[in-house]
Amino acid sequence: MASAAVGPYVRSSRELWTILLGRSALRETDQIGAELDRHCERLLAGLSYYKPPSACSGEKLKADKEVVAPLKELGLRISKFLNLDEQQSVQILQSYLQEDYRGTQGSIKTVLQDERQSQALQLKIAEYYYEERLYTLRCVLYLLTYFQDERHPYRIEYSKCVDKLEKELVVNYRKQFEELFKTEAPTWETHGNLMTERQVSRWFVQCLKEQALILEIIFLYYAYFEMGPEDLLAFAQIFKEQGFGTRQTNRHLVDESMDGLVDRIGYFSTLTLVEGMDIDFLCKCALEERVEQHQFANAREVCQEMDKLLLTLGDIPHHAPVLLSWALLRHTLNVDESSHVIRRLGSTAIQQNVFQYMTRMLKALGSGGNNCTASTARMCIYGLLSFVLTSFEEETLGDQQHLIDVACEVFAAPNLAELFWDTEPTAGIAILLDNNCGMFPQSMAPLLQLLSALISDKCTAKKVYSFLDKMTCFTEPHKHKPHDVLSHEDGTRWRRQMPKLLYPLGSGQANIRMPQGTYGLVMPAGQGYLVRWDFSYSSWTVFTCEIEMLLHVVSTADVLLHCRKVKPIIDLVHKIISTDWSITDYLLPITSRLYMLIQRLSSVLNPPTDVIASCVNTLTVLATRMPAKVWADLQHTGFLPYSVTQVTGIAQSLRAEGMQAGSYGNLLLSIERPQGEYSVTMAFLRLVTTLVKGQLGSTQSRGLLPCVVFVLKELLPTYHKWRYNTYGVREEIGCLIFELIYTILHLNSAEESQCSNTLSLQTLCTHCLANTEAGQAIINIMAVGVDTIDAVMAAQPSSGSEGSGQTLIQTIKLAFSITNNVIKLKPSSEMVSPLEQALTQHGTHGNNLIAVLAKYIYHRHDPELPRLAIQLLKRLAMVAPMSVYACLGSDAAAIRDAFLNRLQSKTEDMRIKVVILEFLTVAVETQPGLIELFLNLEVKDDAVGSKEFILGEWSCLQVVLEFIDSKQQGKYWCPPRIHRAAIAFLHALWQDRRDSAMTVLRAKERFWENLTSVLFGELPAPSNITEKSILETCAFTLKIICLEIYYVVRGSLDQSLKHTLKMFFDKKRYEYWSEYIKSLVTHVMETETEGAATFLEFHMVISAWRMVLVLATSYVEVMHLGDCSLRLQLLQDVLEGTKVLLLVPSSASCLRMGSMLATLLLILLKQWKSIIVQVSKILDSLDQILESLSQSNQYFMEKTKAKIFSAIITTLQIKQLQVSDISQYSQMLLTVCETIHNEAIVLFDQTRHALTTGDAALCDDKDSMETDCAPRLQHKDQKDGVCVLALHLAKELYEMDECGDHLFLVTRKVPFLPAMLSTLELSLRVKQNLHFAEASLHLLLVLSRTQQGAAIVAGAGVLPSICLPLLSVYQLSTNGTTQTLGSSRKSLDAPSWPGVYRLTMSLMERLLKSLRYNFLSEALDFVGVHQERILQCLDAVRKVQSLACLDEVDHTVGFILQLSNFIGEWRFHLPQLLRDVQVNLCYLCQTCTFLLHNPKVLQHYLQVKNGDTIPPAILPRQSKPTKQQNTEKEEMEQRALLKVQSSLLRILSKTLAAIRHFTPDLSQILLDQSLDLAEYDMLFVLSFTTPAFDSDVAPSFGTLLATVNVVLNMQGEIDKKKEPMSLNVGPLTSSEEAKSLKSLLMFTMENCFYVLISQAVRYLKDPSVHSRDKQRMKQELSSELSTVLSSISRYSRRGTPCSPAAALLLSPQSKSTCSVSKSSPENQEPLIQLVQAFVRQIQR
Repeated sequence: MASAAVGPYVRSSRELWTILLGRSALRETDQIGAELDRHCERLLAGLSYYKPPSACSGEKLKADKEVVAPLKELGLRISKFLNLDEQQSVQILQSYLQEDYRGTQGSIKTVLQDERQSQALQLKIAEYYYEERLYTLRCVLYLLTYFQDERHPYRIEYSKCVDKLEKELVVNYRKQFEELFKTEAPTWETHGNLMTERQVSRWFVQCLKEQALILEIIFLYYAYFEMGPEDLLAFAQIFKEQGFGTRQTNRHLVDESMDGLVDRIGYFSTLTLVEGMDIDFLCKCALEERVEQHQFANAREVCQEMDKLLLTLGDIPHHAPVLLSWALLRHTLNVDESSHVIRRLGSTAIQQNVFQYMTRMLKALGSGGNNCTASTARMCIYGLLSFVLTSFEEETLGDQQHLIDVACEVFAAPNLAELFWDTEPTAGIAILLDNNCGMFPQSMAPLLQLLSALISDKCTAKKVYSFLDKMTCFTEPHKHKPHDVLSHEDGTRWRRQMPKLLYPLGSGQANIRMPQGTYGLVMPAGQGYLVRWDFSYSSWTVFTCEIEMLLHVVSTADVLLHCRKVKPIIDLVHKIISTDWSITDYLLPITSRLYMLIQRLSSVLNPPTDVIASCVNTLTVLATRMPAKVWADLQHTGFLPYSVTQVTGIAQSLRAEGMQAGSYGNLLLSIERPQGEYSVTMAFLRLVTTLVKGQLGSTQSRGLLPCVVFVLKELLPTYHKWRYNTYGVREEIGCLIFELIYTILHLNSAEESQCSNTLSLQTLCTHCLANTEAGQAIINIMAVGVDTIDAVMAAQPSSGSEGSGQTLIQTIKLAFSITNNVIKLKPSSEMVSPLEQALTQHGTHGNNLIAVLAKYIYHRHDPELPRLAIQLLKRLAMVAPMSVYACLGSDAAAIRDAFLNRLQSKTEDMRIKVVILEFLTVAVETQPGLIELFLNLEVKDDAVGSKEFILGEWSCLQVVLEFIDSKQQGKYWCPPRIHRAAIAFLHALWQDRRDSAMTVLRAKERFWENLTSVLFGELPAPSNITEKSILETCAFTLKIICLEIYYVVRGSLDQSLKHTLKMFFDKKRYEYWSEYIKSLVTHVMETETEGAATFLEFHMVISAWRMVLVLATSYVEVMHLGDCSLRLQLLQDVLEGTKVLLLVPSSASCLRMGSMLATLLLILLKQWKSIIVQVSKILDSLDQILESLSQSNQYFMEKTKAKIFSAIITTLQIKQLQVSDISQYSQMLLTVCETIHNEAIVLFDQTRHALTTGDAALCDDKDSMETDCAPRLQHKDQKDGVCVLALHLAKELYEMDECGDHLFLVTRKVPFLPAMLSTLELSLRVKQNLHFAEASLHLLLVLSRTQQGAAIVAGAGVLPSICLPLLSVYQLSTNGTTQTLGSSRKSLDAPSWPGVYRLTMSLMERLLKSLRYNFLSEALDFVGVHQERILQCLDAVRKVQSLACLDEVDHTVGFILQLSNFIGEWRFHLPQLLRDVQVNLCYLCQTCTFLLHNPKVLQHYLQVKNGDTIPPAILPRQSKPTKQQNTEKEEMEQRALLKVQSSLLRILSKTLAAIRHFTPDLSQILLDQSLDLAEYDMLFVLSFTTPAFDSDVAPSFGTLLATVNVVLNMQGEIDKKKEPMSLNVGPLTSSEEAKSLKSLLMFTMENCFYVLISQAVRYLKDPSVHSRDKQRMKQELSSELSTVLSSISRYSRRGTPCSPAAALLLSPQSKSTCSVSKSSPENQEPLIQLVQAFVRQIQR
């Protein structure tokens, strides 16, 4: 954001500090080393790096043309205000603008022009400058902290740098320290008007911080390097002059807030002098009797000067350790000389409470700050304390408790406890331990306090346990000599005459027995005696007895006295078991009594909260390993909140109905809150958190509900309002509460949902935080803001890893994570919660939580904080209905700049960059305003006409393009995860169709090359992939290419992308990626069994590859996939991958991946069927997969199995196969039939269950996209379901079996037909499972092709299963009428219940044709049951001419045609129906003839009565159709007319064929004079009028003659090639179709003549007909037939087709293959001769 820097780039000290901490992108050792080499001079210079103003620097700045004038002017003002070099002032200004400025680049000019804003900016820059100075010192301190730490990864680099700094570092820093405390405070006269009193105070605080840091550096330096005597004297003089920090030059500016800093200066002054005396080496020399080797042994003059100097020190507490150390040094080096000085210094130190001071100092240094500094200080004091105790008598050192206190603080340093146990037991601090052992257990607390401090690891814990387990003395008080002891002569020794129980406890309880004859040393003590008995016992038994005593006296006045004895015991036990769990079993007598102790102590009048807290803390440690036992025992104490009723729901929990607060709740309200001390509360929170982490069972988790409710209702909303005595406790309690909630929300959902009918902790927390005031507490924490955090961090005396600032940051981070999880876990079906409303509500001037969250981007102390804040923003942007851009208000642009600055920074932590890119990726879809702000596209100035965009200066695309640049890959600032995030962002742009951004990106040079470079590299083998994000990068890249190809017009693709696609083909990347995907799939299966695989990245790559191949089926040329062998190889690889995933039973993830590949395989098989040559190989693989899936019972395999069925069906349809072509035909058929059997049974149960339970949802025919729903919920009747597809596959397989032998074999093994027919019967009866019913009937049709198959179908009981249930299919109305035929607007091929009826009719026709008399009775039963529908159907053509109606009529007439072969049986069983059918057939013949004879009338009916003939989707939608559209409409109407005419012709031909069976046989009636005419009814009336459409006009001879004329006319049209109707839509396209149609016409005409002649002779021979009528008939027939014969003669000369057999009407395939030959007169002469003979006969 800043302008160009002065000279080369200068890295800020804060950035250097971040790099040294390993929080930046620079993490390699050589990078760290290079940074240290580059900045070594700055670190050596320290604060002197920042120079005062100079005329030379000012002139250089003025002459610098790269810096703009406003910045120069501001730089000069800053230089005066901060007393800083002019050029460095501009550098500081530029660094501030780059890193900390919270405005936009454009606002800088405005700020500089406004005086008030300019002054505010100067003050912020001053704060930044102060921080820079501190960070410079912190860098040096950090180097000194870790340059000898072998565990640190950069130790070698740090050590090299310290070697360079070593010689001059202390000299420079000591000089700077002197300058700091001598510098006069600035004034407004010297530094300008901005230097107000407040700024002077701020300057002085900075001065104190710098002094403390420099002294800390000097102290750490001398911890590693030796200090010379002269240096010690010099430091002593400096510190005396400064008064160890108390006599500052500007001490008039010191106030209470600065006391911590002043004390810190004093502490480090003291420690530096003590460390400089090298007491450790002195002690070592004294023990080895070589004190002359100490550096002060030969520095007499220095020692004398030091004596004088120290004797003149005042009574400041900081002097005491120095005086004591020097006295020890002089005492060791010069035993006789200066003894008075030694005594004086030593007594002064003791008088100044030296040990209390050291305790206070170590606690202050350890409470927050550099742990290494505190540890070094402890090491320093440890050496001093050890040598003091070795050198001086303990009684001369003051109160022993003070020694123990400082010793305990000392042992907090790592490794000191181990060092202590390895030292001599008679020297140093071991003396303290020995002395206190002599007073045990009379004085128990000091020993236990010391031993607790001596535990640091498992080894020391075991030593402490063993030490206490083998005690040899027992001290007890006596007021008088007991009578059961014998006394020595001088009274100093006693001897017991009787054994004694030392504790007045009942029999059977723990106790200690002092054996008879035990000797004791008697020591006078006040008015009595202290006796130290010598016998061996275990202190742990003593501890048990003490706790037991406390339990006995808990209701007496002695309870507090006993508590003081018991608390150290419990603290020691806590320390031991938390360090070494293996000792826990030995401490069971103590830990098992803690539960009762808590229960009893909680009920006393003034409960000892500290003891209760210690007990709870100990139980917390136990709960880490055995939570169930701790929880079970705690339940009996009544300590924790509990419920007296069963918790059943969230509402009850939130109202806390039936819940009690327990003893803890009473303690909190009555003791802790009034007193302001919360030790029990903190212990309670840790305990509950540990129990939650213990993953208890569902029962125990329910028991924890009251505890969690108590926290959410009583603690979380109010804890910040409580009274607190100690600073920092409130923050700690808040952090503990948030840790508990965080733990609950991160519980394993599988564990949480073990008992689905109960309320889980996670559900409770989610609902409570989302809907109650507890959520407001979370919001309050998140709303703290970055400014408050900066203020708290600045107020800390040190910059260490502990303190209130770090606790606050940790709490806010937990709040972010909790809120994120609450939003994620909250059910999406619920209403917007109060928490979400509060998060997303808009405030004024950016005063809302969204803006606060976004501003955490400015936070620099902890990189996790801004990362978590952005993650929460991402979550809100995904789910919340609000505009982030609007919430940011006027700060939006500035926040965008801050985000982009962090993205652009080469040293920024990678995780922040990744989460920023992920946030922007989400914003592409959900936050249009915000993403436009970040895209920052500007309209090109010279754009003419349409807008042309270019990237703005602050566009995120600039950074993204850098990240995807192939030249940048592999560099430290662009690791694979950032590359992946950048590509994911681009994918979001393409997916959301951000056209302006895409246009700009396409125009960028090398964009497609950079984007796709990852696809051309060689990926490591799947088993060797360490960074899996590269797989996601490849996946997103492939998807971007696919989206580009799909949405962009083929010819408009960028030339660069075309070239890339060509390269993809040329470099054989299709083969590479196909092979790699296959190896990936294999790796998934191999690692899946080990449980080591994570499938997300693998799934993404396979999904992207699937998208590529699916797209390739439509864009072959664009993607250069025209090579058939390549496509075949790709298909084969997909098949192999599918086999790998599905052949072996595996996890759900693998099976889902296999299902995805199965989908791809199905698509490729359908689209690339033309390239498949070896179908049998594909079928073999698919059969293997099918076998594997059939043996799997996993419920989510349903969809996968369906896809494999579809793939097999598709493969079978590619090429006409024989049974012999499929090696596994029998096995496949058996598998399919088994599937049909099983699925039919399940569907039967489902349907019956739905009927009994009234589950309407199950009965609905809806397709589900879910692949993992349970089978009892997944409806089997789906058009793409396993059941239906298995039926279709069986149909395909049985069609290949021409002889039908396999059906017999399969039905013997798998009785699938009975199961299928039972389900079909139920489905028809309840009119459900349409897809199943249709598929079943199709299969039965195919099975009935052969006589053997038809017999099996009939034998399975097909008629009982279909006949009566079929009534339900069309009997819908309540008034007894049936549904109108053909009223549905569905396509004729679409599944429908009328279609099921038509299929049933075809099945009956086929069975009757195949079985004849064996099926005749069933056929008659069927026609009898459905006679109403049949008769209505035959009459329906006059009313409805839709294709559906005509199709049903066609099937019905076909069935009647077959049944008419058995007219005798029909007449016997159903005489009336036979008569009705005959009449209706004649009327049907008349109607068809009329409609065929009058095509315009037919077209009119189609347009007026049946508006659905033309599919509505095809019709043009424009309101004003054009001429072309009118023409198209006419063509479509004509095609529809031709289809209807074709159907009418087929119906007419079948009708005449059936009527032919109802009229006398010509041979018989002409030749047999004894024919019984009564058997045959008169079908046509004696009339020769043209056929009418009215039902009142009976069919007549005119109808038959008209039929002949219609046929002749059609033949004429065919001969003239006038585009007549055909069996297909549209004109005739081949001579085969024309010949087939001619055959049908000829067949119709033959039957028509046959019926006509037969009926005419029937009239002539009927005695009941008047002779006049017979004569008239002869005349009319003679005339009409003569005309017809002349027409026939004309057609005969052209050649007419042979008359087809009746069977041709039943099979379209047979009709199309009917042989048509060139007709000769001889072929047609019999027909002509017959008609001519008949004419001649009637003309007589």
